[in-house]
Amino acid sequence: MNIKITPSRLKGTVNAPSSKSYSHRMLIAAALADGVSHISNITASNDIKATCSAMESLGAEISSCGSDYTVKGIGTPALNADIDCGESGSTLRFLIPIAAALGTRAVFNGHANLPNRPVTAYIRELGKKGIRFDRELGLPPTIEGKLEAGEYLMEGDVSSQYITGLMFALPLCSEDSIIKLTSPLQSKPYADMTVAVLSQFGVRIVESSMDGLPIYLVKGNQRYKPCDGSVEGDYSQAAFFFTANALGSYIKINNLNPDTVQGDRAIVDIVNGCTNEMKPFSVDVSDIPDLVPILAVLGSFTKGKSRLYNAARLKIKECDRLAVTAETLNALGGRVTVGDDYLETEPIDSFKGGTVDSHKDHRIVMAAAIAATRSDNPVTITNAQDVGKSYPKFFEDYASLGGIFTEV
Repeated sequence: MNIKITPSRLKGTVNAPSSKSYSHRMLIAAALADGVSHISNITASNDIKATCSAMESLGAEISSCGSDYTVKGIGTPALNADIDCGESGSTLRFLIPIAAALGTRAVFNGHANLPNRPVTAYIRELGKKGIRFDRELGLPPTIEGKLEAGEYLMEGDVSSQYITGLMFALPLCSEDSIIKLTSPLQSKPYADMTVAVLSQFGVRIVESSMDGLPIYLVKGNQRYKPCDGSVEGDYSQAAFFFTANALGSYIKINNLNPDTVQGDRAIVDIVNGCTNEMKPFSVDVSDIPDLVPILAVLGSFTKGKSRLYNAARLKIKECDRLAVTAETLNALGGRVTVGDDYLETEPIDSFKGGTVDSHKDHRIVMAAAIAATRSDNPVTITNAQDVGKSYPKFFEDYASLGGIFTEV
């Protein structure tokens, strides 16, 4: 699907879609519980569908009615499972240790750029704890064995998804475990989110520190308990509308929890810090990597150079998101410089319009659509359907706010 957007400001009210990160975690925890859980306000994005399918492959039963989901937890785990993770890095990295803890022989498949996203830390650490991998690079790997408790040493500057995967799995082991970080944990709010969700389902993870780095203490033989709950709105998706407001639109955004542990709530403070005089900003994005594309749009209109740094991990997202963000905005008339771990924007009066591709990245699609609200000429986005990875109703909501576009 290719979308041609006619520049216009947006106005109206929108409900932020449910937090994809919370939805993954709550569905997985419910599937590991002994009983039936009900979870409401879930946006059925492609990534969430992948996680549901993955947990069903392991033995859970999941049904939905609109945004309400009923999850019957895994009774007897599947002996063998073919797990299709779609394009979801979260699904892949969360499910590998879970399948290992359940003792399921599992084959993991993925699409688009997912086969290129590393699971090296798992191969190293799980390989010491009873798990055999049939390959060390790319997908699909097959894992066999039963995960053992113990000490897990994990790099914190690669992905917090590894930490979350272990947090899900290690409580199922018969003895106690410890997760030790060997470098500072980037995207720590996502680990905090996991601890919070597990607590809702009766599983306790204790955070401490050693040598200035976080460590997580995990009791073995814990049981997940069923839980009824609702998923809060997603600040990473709402960030596109907050930025549109900073650029001249007027959108009221509902369905957000002001007391959330979501790291991407930082968008509120960043926007508020530069809105009145459009002051340039310098932001460490190590905890908020998903905000980089839309922050680069915002930075393009500040009165001076803005900088996003500690962003090297973006090179292994759905695409090289660091390079593609710069390429996309520059194609529209922006002035963005990309480095090894940073983006730098120089001020412009407006984008000039043009054609850009999604590069299979949902956040690039949405960033380009918001950039179009401050463009002199139409913006065409090819493969705009990739927005379905996280926010399938984005263009429906965009139209409800007065956005003008046609399929071409």
